[in-house]
Amino acid sequence: MKTKLATLAFILASGVLTLVLAQGPQPQPRPGPENDPLGQLVFPPELVMQHQREIGLTNEQKAFMRGEIQRVTVRFNEIQWQLQDAMEGLSTSMKESSVNEQAVLAQLDKVLDAEREIKRLHIGLAVRIKNNLTPEQQSRLQQFKRMGQPPPQPMP
Repeated sequence: MKTKLATLAFILASGVLTLVLAQGPQPQPRPGPENDPLGQLVFPPELVMQHQREIGLTNEQKAFMRGEIQRVTVRFNEIQWQLQDAMEGLSTSMKESSVNEQAVLAQLDKVLDAEREIKRLHIGLAVRIKNNLTPEQQSRLQQFKRMGQPPPQPMP
């Protein structure tokens, strides 16, 4: 009886794992107040750039943010490739009829490391952006976030 239950549990777990692996990496939701408490404390680059005039962003601040966003984007793309390779490796090692647990766990560590680095990139960028804004600019951006105001339309 215990063997049958253990077999059934293994089959169910394998099915769930197969479904997860078949789907591949899922896009992570952007940090925001509705799904991340840090979202209340930071300012997405899009929000800053959409309201650059209203908050009085200086040319130096604009140049800093462009450079940071570009640098993070390049690194993000590199990590995305690594993540995809790691996911393919994990999927390949799980396809065998007899799976080497240590190899699978080592491959899983590569997947998790890439995901962790992506999250560090996003948080690091958010911190650098916030630190580059004055308290007054941060206060104005908080107001825009609370109001849920759509971005300003360009003047014709």
